[in-house]
Amino acid sequence: MVDYLDQEETAEDSDELYEHHRIVVDKKQSLLRIDKFLMDRLPNVTRNKLQGAIKSEAVQVNQKPVKVSYKVKPSDVITVTLAEPPRDTDIAPENIPLNILYEDSELLLVNKPAGMVVHPAYNNWNGTLVNALVYHLQNLPTTQNGEGRPGLVHRIDKDTSGLLVIAKTDYSMAYLAKQFYDHSIERTYYALVWGSLKEDAGTIVGHVGRSAKDRKVMTVYPEGEYGKHAVTHYKVLQRYKYVTLVKCNLETGRTHQIRAHMKYIGHPLFSDATYGGDKILAGTPNGTYKSFVENAFKVMPRQALHAKSLGFVHPVTKEFMQFDTELPEDFQQVLSKWELYAE
Repeated sequence: MVDYLDQEETAEDSDELYEHHRIVVDKKQSLLRIDKFLMDRLPNVTRNKLQGAIKSEAVQVNQKPVKVSYKVKPSDVITVTLAEPPRDTDIAPENIPLNILYEDSELLLVNKPAGMVVHPAYNNWNGTLVNALVYHLQNLPTTQNGEGRPGLVHRIDKDTSGLLVIAKTDYSMAYLAKQFYDHSIERTYYALVWGSLKEDAGTIVGHVGRSAKDRKVMTVYPEGEYGKHAVTHYKVLQRYKYVTLVKCNLETGRTHQIRAHMKYIGHPLFSDATYGGDKILAGTPNGTYKSFVENAFKVMPRQALHAKSLGFVHPVTKEFMQFDTELPEDFQQVLSKWELYAE
C-alpha cells in the first residue's frame, strides 16, 4: 500500500521539492532487499537515487534508518523522502554565467540574480538557472549520455535574488532534501516592506495555499482549513519612516511564504506587484513624495526580497556550513534612497 502523504508545490516559485511516501509492507511479503522492494513501488526513481536516499537516512523503516542491505519484512512501515525527479527529459545546456560562491565534489552554492527563472517551464524553456547548471555540470563523472540533472533541492521566485544550494550526487540530493523536509536548514531573507511594524520582532503563523480567485497568488488561511502549515520569524533591522527593512527566518518553505505572510499582517513587500506592493501604501500619495516613490519603483521593479544566507550540514563532512551574500545593487540603491528620505 502506497500512501502519498505530501506533494510539495512544483511551480517555478516553489521553495521545496519533495515526494513523501509511506508504504506499509504486505503481511505476505517475502524477505527482499529494501532498494529492490522500493524500485518496484516507486516509478521513475533510479536504483542509485534510492540507494543514496537510504544512505542519507531519507528512507526509514519503522521510524529508524536502515542500511541498503536491509531486507523488508511483513508489516514494516517504510517512509521515503525524495527530491522530486525532473519532469523534463530534454534540458538544453546553455553557457550562462553563474555566480558560484562555493563548489566541491558534492554540491555548489549559487547566488541567483533577480529576473532569472530557476527551472524550465511554460514560456520559460531557455535561459534558466537549470539550463546554466546543466552546462556547468555536463562533464561530471555522474553525468552519463547527457542524462545527468542538476540536483535542485529548493527554488526561489524568478524576481527574488539570492542563495540556492545544488546537489551533484544522488546521495547529496537526498541528504539535503531531508534537511529541507525536516526544516533544519537555516534560511535568512531580507525584505523591504511597506509601513512601520508595531513590534521589533515577531512570528507569523498561518497556512499558505493558492487563492481560489487567482492560482498565481498565495493566500493565508489562519484557521488552517486549507493550504499548508507555514511559519515565518521576522526581526526589524531598520525603519525608514514609511517602509521597514526586516530579516525573515523561514521555519517552513511554502510558495510565496514571506510575500503572503507579510501581506497578511498588513505589510506587503515594496514593489511586489503580485501582492499589491507596487502602489503607495504608506504616506500621502502626492507631490514630491509620490515622485520619489515612483522613482524608487523604477530602480527596483521587482519585489524587495533577497535570500541572504543559507546554513546546512554538509552531506559528506557532516560539518555545518553557513553562507552569506551582499544585497544586490538594486536593493542597496533603494535602501539608500529611503535612508536619505527618512533623514
